[in-house]
Order: sequence, then C-alpha cells, then structure tokens
Amino acid sequence: MIQLSENAVSKVREILDSQEPKPAGLRIAVVGGGCSGFSYSMAFENSPGMLDKTYNYDGLKVFVDQASLLYLDGAEVDYVESLEGSGFKFNNPNTKSTCGCGSSFSA
Repeated sequence: MIQLSENAVSKVREILDSQEPKPAGLRIAVVGGGCSGFSYSMAFENSPGMLDKTYNYDGLKVFVDQASLLYLDGAEVDYVESLEGSGFKFNNPNTKSTCGCGSSFSA
C-alpha cells in the first residue's frame, strides 16, 4: 500500500481544483529511466485503468498500476517546502540506492 501525507493530499487537491476540466484523480507510477534505473511519475488521470489499484485519501483518488505497486509497496509521498525549494518527496523502503541528484532510484 502507498501512503500520502496530509501535506501531499492538500497540495494535490489544490492543483487538481485549478484544472479544467477537473480530472478524476492522480496517477502515481514508477517508470524506467534516470541514472539509477527508475523514476517516479505523477500525473492527473480522467479514469483508472482496468488493472489499477485505486486508493482513496479523503475523497482524493490515487491510481497505481500493477507493475508500479511492486516498487511502491510501503512508500510514503509527502509534500515539502524548504529553502532549497518545494515538491513531492517519496520515502520508499524498497529503494536500494538513489542517484546523486535524487531524481531516480534502483530497487
């Protein structure tokens, strides 16, 4: 199971509410690429895929495909704001290593 912090849910809702037409939910996925092999992807979706797992966080629907679930089980997504910038941060216990820039990982 994947978890979203209150900050992440709040920020996604803020962005989602500014979209027209309003998407049905958020897709979180793991895709091939980056210097360590995999990277995270977040995008708005109008409907889930047939094999997607759908999570509900206080009305926010999050869709995750079967292949990504293998890499995201137990992961937490947070939204952080700091002096260096702001953005979504993945805390994933399945990660074995990350690249120097922190945008990709290996599992």
